[in-house]
Amino acid sequence: MNHPSYRQLTLNGLWKNNPALVQLLGLCPLLAVTASTVNALGLAAATLFVLVVSNTVVSMIRNIVSETIRLPVFVMIIAAAVTITELLMQAFSYELYQILGIFLPLITTNCIILGRADAFARKNPLPAAVYDGFIMGMGFGLVLVLLGAIRELLGTGALFADMQLLFGPDAAAWRWEIFAVDFPFLVAILPPGAFLVTGCLIALKNQIDLSISRKAQTEVKAVGSKRVRVTGTVS
Repeated sequence: MNHPSYRQLTLNGLWKNNPALVQLLGLCPLLAVTASTVNALGLAAATLFVLVVSNTVVSMIRNIVSETIRLPVFVMIIAAAVTITELLMQAFSYELYQILGIFLPLITTNCIILGRADAFARKNPLPAAVYDGFIMGMGFGLVLVLLGAIRELLGTGALFADMQLLFGPDAAAWRWEIFAVDFPFLVAILPPGAFLVTGCLIALKNQIDLSISRKAQTEVKAVGSKRVRVTGTVS
């Protein structure tokens, strides 16, 4: 079996097959908790951890679990990883755990997690499965954090507020006031703002892909239209 290269996995996870911008999976937490950077970062870290753990375990047992029961087993593995994540967050960042609320246990039903476990981890060796979980989690997490940062900036005029919820008391000074806003764009931190900003990010990615595709086609046509001139003497 030909396994995908790490370069292919990286491109797929971060751009070509990004879970949030291409597959459009996990949109419920993506839209619900990204009103601020710290919320988005917390959920991104939790999702990344669950993806790596679930892919790792599924790949390790891929030759043991029967096809008939694989999906229930995968769900149990994911649920166990989510439980570990919840306990860690309760222990080290309880306030953020309360803010994220129901969206932490809902990671268990996130299509990204089960999809990668069933479509990739159960068919590939351990190193590739671990890397796939990591890079898919990074791709999803980067979109989460970018979305949270844009909405926070538009809605409050600042970035990195309340970072002490995740990184401790010293991170309270990380708040960066970009511009003073008497009447902020409040819709950005409301539910409609999540849809608007997400739609803009998807449109931007599609436009970049279209530009790259057109450039590649132009280069191919230019190469194909070149003529080779042969000179010499004819006797």
